[in-house]
Amino acid sequence: MSIKYNYTFWIILICFSIFFVNLDAIMVNIMEARNFITAREIVNSGNWILTTLNGEPRYEKPPLPTWLTAISAILFGFDNLVALRIPAALISTLLVVYFYKLGEVFTNNRKYSFVSSLILTTSFFIIFSGRNGQWDIFTHGFMIVSIYQLFLFFSSENKKYQRAIIAALFFGLSFMSKGPVSLYALFLPFIISYGFTYKFKEIKQRIVPLILFLIIGFVVSGWWYIYTYYIDPITVTEITSKETNNWTSYEIKPFYYYWGFFTQSGVWSIMALIGLLYPYLKNKVSNKKGYLFTFLWTIISLVLLSIIPEKKSRYVLPVLIPLAFNTGFYLEYLITQFSILKNKKETLPVYFNFGLIGTIGLLFPIGGYFYLKDMLSGDWIWFILLSICTVFISILIFKFLLKKNLLMVFYLTIAFVISIIFFGLPIVNELTVNPDFYRVSNLISWETNTNNKTYEFSELTPELVWDYGKPMKILLNDNEVNFPLENSFGVLIQDNQKQRFFEVFKDYSLKRIRRFDMNPREKGGSQYRSRLCRDLYLVSK
Repeated sequence: MSIKYNYTFWIILICFSIFFVNLDAIMVNIMEARNFITAREIVNSGNWILTTLNGEPRYEKPPLPTWLTAISAILFGFDNLVALRIPAALISTLLVVYFYKLGEVFTNNRKYSFVSSLILTTSFFIIFSGRNGQWDIFTHGFMIVSIYQLFLFFSSENKKYQRAIIAALFFGLSFMSKGPVSLYALFLPFIISYGFTYKFKEIKQRIVPLILFLIIGFVVSGWWYIYTYYIDPITVTEITSKETNNWTSYEIKPFYYYWGFFTQSGVWSIMALIGLLYPYLKNKVSNKKGYLFTFLWTIISLVLLSIIPEKKSRYVLPVLIPLAFNTGFYLEYLITQFSILKNKKETLPVYFNFGLIGTIGLLFPIGGYFYLKDMLSGDWIWFILLSICTVFISILIFKFLLKKNLLMVFYLTIAFVISIIFFGLPIVNELTVNPDFYRVSNLISWETNTNNKTYEFSELTPELVWDYGKPMKILLNDNEVNFPLENSFGVLIQDNQKQRFFEVFKDYSLKRIRRFDMNPREKGGSQYRSRLCRDLYLVSK
């Protein structure tokens, strides 16, 4: 096979460009901080089973992603942000490779599967999740391998036991990454849509390997939960009760909250929306049964997620996986038929979608200059390189769009996204324009020089604890104050807790030392977060 048609090679290369390049360009977010803190604490304590966060039990989520992060940090160092994010990037690549293999299996069309894989890889929220040390990409990445093996298990007479065992192992790994999330939002919709579209044929011949699948899947999925409950039943019960209550009482959003899910595809949003117009496309696509399968998989996943009262924007991630397959059918249709399409109702959305991308690329140097001219402090190299790339790619997009060569327009759109990863993300580092930015890690030197220990007054902020480098005891828990034994000590106070702080320590001598502010943007902007700020007070008896 020539390198041109070695699609697996190109997928891995593009995944490297999307998920691995400039991995340290963005600051650690709150979800990452929790994961990284837990990884650091299991390494420091040597306890890899009973995980902690800031020294307190953390059994809300299974530990597999944390273990992988910890192993990477042991190899390359906890001060290496790239090392901490590499496991997520690797799992993202695994997800895309097996996504491609799955598409090839149910359509027997390598080109379609390749197109769908590139859509998935360059979808906005897939990029975001794949470059962050969060749990979500792990659970869905492992699950797509299990789904691939199960598709072969149900559709082929060969290697039934082997496929059942491999599927069970990866099902368990998915469960060990974020519990039943992927089981509910990705696996169950797959099973329903597969049964409706392809039927479960000759199921009697598969009963024994299916039982084996269930046994192995249960063991791999459940051993950690059983062990933690046996060792620490009270804490596990409290955490389980709290998590269950959150499903119906926390982050409650209306049923239709996820209905704009296709916009998370980023540059493919319009294409994704049109790809969901089943009556329009069902007789145009190359594989009607495959299109029905991916359409049902997408819609069922969306409906199941919408039923749960607790909703967050990042929970929509599993829907984007079958959506990429679904959008791939539409893009494949355009790539093969666009040059002969005459109906403006079909051509105008295509011109608008890719014309908009091209226009943004052409206007970026001008708009970017006026927006960034006061922020880049003379370091313009990345801006110049990005401007050259976006203008050049945009000119080619318009050229091939006028020639109705949609395949080249598609590849150029991929190149457009990659150019942003290569040359746009480094600009983010230059946008830390908060003149009051001061890291909590600087607190260590103050503690050393004054021989004082520091406490957090009332609220855990994971990003600050991560930057601090070690657990920090919280003094106020459920309105009960744990007064330190030292004669003098430092206390970090959030602005909205100062009144309570002054009341609690009214009989102490209080001296404000300085302010710690880890907001990359200055106060007053829409992205400023007060929870990333603390005032340090020296408290003396």
